[in-house]
Amino acid sequence: MPVFSFFRHGIEQYRRKTASGVQNLRELLFSGGIVALVASVIVWFAVFLYVAFYYTYMPTMSHIRPVHLQFRSCEAEKGICSYPSAHVELTNKQQLLMVGQSYKMILNLDMPESPANKDLGMFMVCAELRDKHGTLVERSCRSAMLHYRSTILHVLSSLLFSPMFLLGSREEKQRIVLELFSDFREDQNHPVTDIFVEVQSRHAQVYAATLSVVAHFSGLRYAMFHWPLLSAAVGVTANLCLVLLVCGLSWFHLGRPRPEPGPAAEPDDSSCEDASFMEDNAKVSNSDQGSHTLESDDLVELTRSDSFQLLAKPSSLSS
Repeated sequence: MPVFSFFRHGIEQYRRKTASGVQNLRELLFSGGIVALVASVIVWFAVFLYVAFYYTYMPTMSHIRPVHLQFRSCEAEKGICSYPSAHVELTNKQQLLMVGQSYKMILNLDMPESPANKDLGMFMVCAELRDKHGTLVERSCRSAMLHYRSTILHVLSSLLFSPMFLLGSREEKQRIVLELFSDFREDQNHPVTDIFVEVQSRHAQVYAATLSVVAHFSGLRYAMFHWPLLSAAVGVTANLCLVLLVCGLSWFHLGRPRPEPGPAAEPDDSSCEDASFMEDNAKVSNSDQGSHTLESDDLVELTRSDSFQLLAKPSSLSS
């Protein structure tokens, strides 16, 4: 019936449209997944390049080593009979510091506010930098002393921080900061592995000491250390542009159609015809030259025979 055929035709069209829509959706999802996967791989590769460059280009910010002071005790009297000194091993490997990078070497001395230290006044602290073979690389000495505080200030601070003093969370001490080397640069031929520290006073009292090797950044390293997020964004963007440029050039080079090899060149008949024509002309010219020579020879013979006949006629007449 026409009504059923009409409905059947409409249902078939609806099925075809639905199938085509589902197929288009599948292709769209597949293409989108491929694009997302490739984009994520490119982005992570750009991030990996920046991280690798950061850890290769940027040195460690600081190296902290404890300083264990040693001395020789006196036998006859109390106290020490030698200057307190210490051997600080930076590394047991070949090299620790980066070549060409500027470093600051800072010695921190925790000294109690004892009467001996107050009466000590100024004293010298020296340091020597040596390589793995014991060669002296550089030497430096700095002066130090406790910060002066008046009696009233000392009493007020003691009263103010007395609860902390009683609980043990605070001590009556001062930290003396000595910048032994302000701009040290590693020598590639003599890398520093050991540091020798000496306090040139037998009456100095020290709680503890630490040595800090701090990198002094400048230029690109300064920006990468103090503005890490901005530097990371710029670096990843630059790497992403570089990777996209390389991928685009590779795609253009591989996707460009190569020229197909043409058919083998056929021999040119015109050259052969020209050669045969030239040979025929040469043969014809040779034959013409031969006929001309023959004709000239015949003419010579005819002239000779005519002259002979003319010579023979008078002789006959005379007879």
